[in-house]
Amino acid sequence: MARLILLDRDGVINAESEAFIKDAAEWHALPGALAAIAQLKRRGFQVAVCSNQSGVGRGLMSEAALARIHEKLLAGLAEHGVALDAVRYCPHHPDDGCHCRKPRPGMLLEIMAELGVAASDTVFVGDSLRDLEAAAAAGCRSALVRTGNGTAAEAQAAVMGIVWVGDDLGAFARWAGEHLAC
Repeated sequence: MARLILLDRDGVINAESEAFIKDAAEWHALPGALAAIAQLKRRGFQVAVCSNQSGVGRGLMSEAALARIHEKLLAGLAEHGVALDAVRYCPHHPDDGCHCRKPRPGMLLEIMAELGVAASDTVFVGDSLRDLEAAAAAGCRSALVRTGNGTAAEAQAAVMGIVWVGDDLGAFARWAGEHLAC
């Protein structure tokens, strides 16, 4: 059973950028990603986002700019008639040693506690090894999409016992609808 789907943002919901997504004009949803989230919501899943956003800690963007990016994401979902249950991000620089930056599980644990969902009822969908490691550290299951950095992480993911590997968030939503009871 799964009641909560946690999603990484960059590379899962929107296009990845090595230069960081620094403002709303640079944020573009991947084809079908918002519809996939709407499909998950309509099937009864709670859906939340957990995203490392070290561009804030690196001084590349402000938290206000990040808020505008998330507003654009939420507006896109509103056009599909749904909303996220939570959005968490780690604004820290990778060298800060915080508890929330993936692969540490802080964000995932915080959302599960806030929404009252056990780790055993949670699946984290990511596109990188650090996403899968965060899921393992939080005690929840994980899935890997090949968008973003997913293809590069696929070989390592195979030995980590993840529940699913597929092309994109749309494919995950179809799989979840058939295989994860809500």
